[in-house]
Amino acid sequence: MSETSSSAPGVSALFSHGRLTAIPRKAARREQLLVHLKDTLFEPGRSYSEPEVNEALRTVHDDYPALRRYLVTAGLLTRTRDGGSYRRAA
Repeated sequence: MSETSSSAPGVSALFSHGRLTAIPRKAARREQLLVHLKDTLFEPGRSYSEPEVNEALRTVHDDYPALRRYLVTAGLLTRTRDGGSYRRAA
């Protein structure tokens, strides 16, 4: 299985029984994971409240605050100034 052909095999290796086993420490690996989460958990053009974002992330890992923070920091989710609304970035 070649990591260079597709990021999907690499990302799937991070999961066991539909749950993320650990948040990768390496930035490139974490970025692959975050793009996967953005694409699979959040619909384009839809606004999400913080509890909705938390619930979606909680389905894959208990440390949903860290995943939410990583997604926002990476620019994959945007957040309103008051933190009340999130959107998937294009």
